[in-house]
Amino acid sequence: MDKRLPELAPRIRAGADPRSYFRNVGDVWLEVGFGAGEHLLAQALANPGVGLIGAEPYEAGVAKLLSKLEKAPAPNLRIHMGDARDVIEALPDSSLGKMFILFPDPWPKTRHHKRRFIQMDMLGHLARVLKPGAELRFASDDTGYVAWALERFMAHPAFVWTAACAADWRKRPASWPPTRYEAKALHGPPAYLSFRRL
Repeated sequence: MDKRLPELAPRIRAGADPRSYFRNVGDVWLEVGFGAGEHLLAQALANPGVGLIGAEPYEAGVAKLLSKLEKAPAPNLRIHMGDARDVIEALPDSSLGKMFILFPDPWPKTRHHKRRFIQMDMLGHLARVLKPGAELRFASDDTGYVAWALERFMAHPAFVWTAACAADWRKRPASWPPTRYEAKALHGPPAYLSFRRL
C-alpha cells in the first residue's frame, strides 16, 4: 500500500484530460467501486490501449487489487482510493469511452435509498463525462435496485437501454469479466444492463 498505491494513483486535476494519467492510451474507462478488482484488472489486461481508472473507497479492496498486480502488472491501470465522485467531478466533458458500475451497495432499506449511487443528478454528471456513443454497464443482484436504476436511466434523456431481448440483460456478455460479488449473488440472479450515451 505504501509503495505501490502512490505509484498507481492518478494525479487528479480539475479539467485535465484523463489520458494524461497514462502513457500512450487512446481512450479511458472508469470503474466505480471495483471491489477486489477482478473485473478492473481483467479489462486492463484485455485492453492494453485503454487507460483504466478504478475508484474504490475501501482499503481492503485496494489491497487485494495491489496484490493481484504483483503477479499480473497492468501499466494501463490507475487506482483512486476514495469516492468515484471526486474523479467524475474533475473530469472534462466527453472524456470517457466506457464506465462500469457493477454490484454497487443496494442500500435496500427505503430510508437509505438516497444513498444509492444511481440518482438522477448523478446520471447528469455521468452523461457529462461520457463521450457520445459511450457505453455504461450496470449490474446488480438486487431486483429492487435494478428496477430503481432502470427507471432512472430510462427517464434520463442522455441514455438509451441497448437490450433487444431478455437474454441481453439476463446473461453476462463474454466481454464482461465476472466478479466475486456476482459469484455470491446474495439477493438473486444478477441483471446486466448496458446503456449508450446519446
